[in-house]
Amino acid sequence: MINVEALPTEAEAADLLERALRSGLDPESGPARSVADVPAGQILLMPAAVHGYAGVKIATVAPGNRDLPRIQGVYLLLDGRTLAPIALLDGVALTAIRTPAVSALAVRHLAAADASHLVVFGTGPQAWGHVRALCAVRPVERVTVVGRGGTGEFVARCRASGLDASAGTPDAVAGADIVACCTTAREPLFPGDLVPAHAVVVAVGSHEPGAREVDGVLVARSEVFVESRAAALREAGDLIIPGVTRPPANLAELVTGTPRTGSGRPRLFKSVGMAWEDLVVAVAAYERMKG
Repeated sequence: MINVEALPTEAEAADLLERALRSGLDPESGPARSVADVPAGQILLMPAAVHGYAGVKIATVAPGNRDLPRIQGVYLLLDGRTLAPIALLDGVALTAIRTPAVSALAVRHLAAADASHLVVFGTGPQAWGHVRALCAVRPVERVTVVGRGGTGEFVARCRASGLDASAGTPDAVAGADIVACCTTAREPLFPGDLVPAHAVVVAVGSHEPGAREVDGVLVARSEVFVESRAAALREAGDLIIPGVTRPPANLAELVTGTPRTGSGRPRLFKSVGMAWEDLVVAVAAYERMKG
């Protein structure tokens, strides 16, 4: 098992993902996620092959868990030529790095250079990972936390890291430069017409076609970006439920194209989480461990 200390930081992982996309990785070409419903929840299988390696994440989602995490998992890294297993990683720790890293990569290309006010929905590991990752790519000074529980502790954690942090309500998005939605919500978290035109919204909480964190008003107002059009149109309820009238740009097109920071419309990045992202970060941890 690879020690979690070998994992890159969120900012380092964002650089690795950008490098992979710039080297020609096509996010539209990867295998689809497999989802098996079981009595306690779901088992997810996420295979990928990139640059001499292959791998698969096996993740479980158990909504009824009380004493154990809702999401658990393991990552099996394989030699790309022989498909021989070469390493195991903690799947939860891997996801906790890779998801905010993907958001940070998108925000690096979408947010204004002086974006300083972050509104984060959620108080769990993904919310904290997003605070860390987004502070690494933009000069965030102020964080407004909107949560259902643990908000005070989360605010204190942000303050301990040097940020001006406070608890807020959903209408705080009206003053945001960046909004990060990191929840298990199945219905929109805030009215989409409140988001200012200069803001960037990232939504990462769901990969289910029947769940969403943002409403159709925001989708209609925004320039929309996704990791992969194919994956988003299979899994992103945020886009599927209201319908998307314009084909969204994918992450590779965003990274290799012209940065978009002044369109006069909000920018929405909807992430569902993809297997190639896990593999890129897992390979970096493996190669760091090998020295």
